[in-house]
Amino acid sequence: MANPRAWQKMLSGRRLDLLDPTPMDIEITDIAHGLAFVARWNGQTLGDYAYSVAEHSLLVEEIFRRIAPGAPAKWQLAALLHDAPEYVIGDMISPVKNAVGPGYDEMDQRLMAAIHIRFGLPATLPVAVKKQIKKADRISAWMEATQIAGFDMAEADRFFGRPDAALMGGLTIRLRPPLETRSDFTARTDALLGLMA
Repeated sequence: MANPRAWQKMLSGRRLDLLDPTPMDIEITDIAHGLAFVARWNGQTLGDYAYSVAEHSLLVEEIFRRIAPGAPAKWQLAALLHDAPEYVIGDMISPVKNAVGPGYDEMDQRLMAAIHIRFGLPATLPVAVKKQIKKADRISAWMEATQIAGFDMAEADRFFGRPDAALMGGLTIRLRPPLETRSDFTARTDALLGLMA
């Protein structure tokens, strides 16, 4: 009996093996497109458009720059790409990830390592950088929870911790058409890659 198909055909023409991804099969256009069409919170958000993982990633990268002003472009890019594997495996909410078990996490880690290598980042990020990105991610999640996902502040504080208001100053959750978000995600990636060159 033949093995089940474990690859995804991408719009770029690449064929990405989900069980053994290689950096050569990863294109930023595929990542940007996929993330712009993947909804956070399983789509259970207010507004005329789903809140995409691409939009979330842009916000996380902006918050990361506030947490770590002066961080080199490579760590800013790592923040922007922190959820990049979700362009092919989707954005599972934490309760589902916990129910699925370690298989999802292992696939996510393999994809992330290939993505990092493809864009000139180390396969595994330094612990300090990873913690700063996680902090930015949790701040974004708190903002999303309270602004578009129906959580009150006390509930969001319990799950995500109360963020430092200064890190959120002037930031809002943006709900936009996917193609607009895709364009901004691609442009920001290109700008950071240019700074790294």
